Amino acid sequence: MSSLPKIIVICGPTASGKTKMSLELAKKFGGEIVSADSRQIYRGMDVGTAKLKINNEELRMKNEATQHLVDIVDQDESYSVAEYQRDADRVIAEILGRGKVPFLVGGTGLYIDAVVERPNQLKIKNEKLKMNNKQQREEILGEIREKGAEMIYKELCEKCPSLAKDLDWRNPRRLVRAVEICKEFGDVERGKGERIYEVLKLGVEVDRLELYRRIDARVLEMMSAGLEEEARGLAEKYSWDLPAMSGIGYRQMRQYFAGEISREEAIALIQRDTRRYAKRQMTWFRGDPEIRWVRDAGEAEGKVREFLEK
Repeated sequence: MSSLPKIIVICGPTASGKTKMSLELAKKFGGEIVSADSRQIYRGMDVGTAKLKINNEELRMKNEATQHLVDIVDQDESYSVAEYQRDADRVIAEILGRGKVPFLVGGTGLYIDAVVERPNQLKIKNEKLKMNNKQQREEILGEIREKGAEMIYKELCEKCPSLAKDLDWRNPRRLVRAVEICKEFGDVERGKGERIYEVLKLGVEVDRLELYRRIDARVLEMMSAGLEEEARGLAEKYSWDLPAMSGIGYRQMRQYFAGEISREEAIALIQRDTRRYAKRQMTWFRGDPEIRWVRDAGEAEGKVREFLEK
């Protein structure tokens, strides 16, 4: 029997119902939630990252739950996977110290792997890349301008498929970063580190058509909840050129504000790009044989109870 501290991972694509399930389970088992979402780390990006829910019951449950690693940086601050690993470890230790159960919840596979799989090369790569001169990055940007971001992403998929998984290639900073790591170190293999937690991984399973229906409906809810106003306010306070502002929802609003597309076209693009993102997330999670797939909190409850009691 393992003597490692126990954590529970709840993962899945956007709009799959991870948040609602984790809130129910955390309440049931005396847990606290550690967010594993690379978009929800940003302050002020509430509507566009689905931090604010239209569902009153879910919002009430959120208010009753203790959540961590949400709203921790501003749009103009950088935040690496290595920094996330450090912060998540600290928060998990604090939760365990209170006698509570840590629930690591989100759809960012790199964040989850950083905590669970402990890739030893993670910190080394981040530190080494910080010291690189600007020449290589300028060369990569030149390639993107010449060939186009989609072609560079396809090349990355061939050379470094693990790096390409779960990557929003339309985000220029992340694409450049991934290509940079690929050139310097090759592909990032998953699961090579020595674990420091005993982990139960639960994936939220939703039929594809139902997932896409939820995504389309969520985008409409976001527009009704003020995505347009939020994006405009953030652009006035910061800059469209910041990496955080190139995420899904915000980059389409930029096109709309610039008169390049209509409001209806912006909505359709957000829906399409979110569906594509969800597909990439599922590709990432389906590659992990440890994930036990569940459809609702009732099904998950038995697995959590068994894990905690063994």
